[in-house]
Amino acid sequence: MLYPDLFKSLEKARWSLTDDIPWGDFQADLLTDEQALTVKMNAITEWSALPATEMFLRDNLDDSDFSAFISVWFYEEQKHALVLMDYLERFRPDLVPTEEELHAVRFEFDPAPPLETLMLHFCGEVRLTQWYRRAADWHTEPVIKRIYDLISRDEARHGGAYLKYMRRALDNHGKEAQTAFAKVGVLMASSSRTSRALHPTNLHVNKSLFPKDTVQSRLPDPEWLGNWLDNQIVFDRECEQRVVGGILRNLSSLFGVEFEKVADLNRFRKTIGS
Repeated sequence: MLYPDLFKSLEKARWSLTDDIPWGDFQADLLTDEQALTVKMNAITEWSALPATEMFLRDNLDDSDFSAFISVWFYEEQKHALVLMDYLERFRPDLVPTEEELHAVRFEFDPAPPLETLMLHFCGEVRLTQWYRRAADWHTEPVIKRIYDLISRDEARHGGAYLKYMRRALDNHGKEAQTAFAKVGVLMASSSRTSRALHPTNLHVNKSLFPKDTVQSRLPDPEWLGNWLDNQIVFDRECEQRVVGGILRNLSSLFGVEFEKVADLNRFRKTIGS
């Protein structure tokens, strides 16, 4: 089982809301209204780990090891929502998300193949790590800069945990896992072909609720993500290439095949699918 060692490693790295956030260093003049509003939107987005967890547990009934790990992932993701809300409660109480705004992002996700979902969320963690690093750079107020740095490090560790389950899946399922990971990898690394931010919270997950079946579509401002990425934290081509490079490097290591470009991975996908 992977869960026992993952639990211990994540617990060693766990930070405290009381001891590791420098609340006393807050500088009100360095927090703009624009910045504070993005904290609210990220808090609500992080809350969507709740329906994602319900999806993982439903779709992995035959995998108690992975399901146990999800308990830790869920705890840490909800902690991200909590620390962002705590920040607003202390310093911008007018922007604390309401219970109704939080509950709006709890909706049922359609069942999906577990291996593809695993790869999708691995890619999501790689991307979110980079998004939050940029957010830490963009913010000027020191306390929220520290919070985004801590959250980014958590997301990187989560990506590493998902990767361990991907390695296990390759051992257990062979070509089926290769096919699923390559397929989703091509999709999630092909950001140049779409204007949509390629993250699980921005993908359609419930046909019966379309078009309000993405997490982002159910936020108070459904358009905020694009503006945050393009005009606020400025997640540009260079930043995106770090995401794509991370996906390709990890799949190269998993498959034992060198992927320098998405086209290389796509050719590999077609080869194993034939």
